[in-house]
Amino acid sequence: MKDPRDIIKRPIVTESSTQMMEDNIYTFEVDGDANKIEIAQAVESIFSGSKVQRVNTLWVKPKRKRYGKHYGFTSKWKKAYVKISADSKQPEFFAGM
Repeated sequence: MKDPRDIIKRPIVTESSTQMMEDNIYTFEVDGDANKIEIAQAVESIFSGSKVQRVNTLWVKPKRKRYGKHYGFTSKWKKAYVKISADSKQPEFFAGM
């Protein structure tokens, strides 16, 4: 099994993801090869005391960017929405938000 910190790359903190935190839904950038079961196990092991109810994933499409007179694309990446059960504690990283 992969290291959980290789599966969860970073949390996504935006205005919309902060509003979803009120419903115990947290957003992460995850490894592209990870499936929902691996993501749930990684979140539970990194944030001990948190119980995952469900995981939704999606691929963020690359966007066209201009570099001078040339065009290129940003990289595609995988995003995961993780719902934590209401009776479990909030992850420490998001405790101040």
